[in-house]
Amino acid sequence: MARALALIRSSHPEPGLAVTVAMTLLAVGVGHRGWAIAGIFLAVCATQLAVGWVNDWLDAARDRQSGRGDKPIAAGAVSRRTVGISGLISALAVPFLAAPFGLEPAVILTVATGIALLYDWPLKSTVFSVLPYLVAFGLLPAFVVTALPGHPAPPAWLVAAAALLGGGAHFANVLPDLDDDAATGVRGLPHRLGATGSAIAAAVLLLAATLTLVFGPAGPPSWAGWSAAAAAVVVLPVGWYAARRAEGRRVAMFRAVILVALIDVLLLIFSGPVV
Repeated sequence: MARALALIRSSHPEPGLAVTVAMTLLAVGVGHRGWAIAGIFLAVCATQLAVGWVNDWLDAARDRQSGRGDKPIAAGAVSRRTVGISGLISALAVPFLAAPFGLEPAVILTVATGIALLYDWPLKSTVFSVLPYLVAFGLLPAFVVTALPGHPAPPAWLVAAAALLGGGAHFANVLPDLDDDAATGVRGLPHRLGATGSAIAAAVLLLAATLTLVFGPAGPPSWAGWSAAAAAVVVLPVGWYAARRAEGRRVAMFRAVILVALIDVLLLIFSGPVV
């Protein structure tokens, strides 16, 4: 039981679950019903498990070097081999879980997974580290929408908003690990910008994502849209301020990202049909 829990912790369950729940809520909002909702949940969940497990598998030596007791592999709670095999199985499962929705959605989700894995290697330590987040997050709602009967094309504003949200998540997600990453030679874009620059980048991208969702659809913004924009304007500066303090980075900015993401998905659900 302890090893199973350690394996789950190696998958980065908090952000993975947030993304999976957000895409499942989006599936409900765009019109999926019955088995399709469960199918969306499982397919997206597999992508998140794959990316999380492969990340910890690749970072095992670096985490041990940094003394990361919060990392299950570094702490000896689960073997690197088990985590690596779990990541491989999850990645291979993605196209099969997406296949019932048709060829186009399956290809979109498989490509999204492959691009997301490029962050784990080799882009994590480069100035292009944000690109996999921008592209992969943009493709997730495209999968959800094209998985509908008739495979409708996703609106550009939806893809753009998700991409901006992914970019913001990248900067916020890296904040807690900046010092450990720098000590072991990781030099992604957030590391080059520093803690304050990354916090500002996260807040700007997330606010841009919210405003895209508010003003992107045809017609005037709804009351839900104005409410979401107001919430983002309040939540993100608070998260950014707390992120400047080392002890507040994860509990503030990172959770601010998750909160704004869920607000944005709820905005989609209550703002009428996407397609």
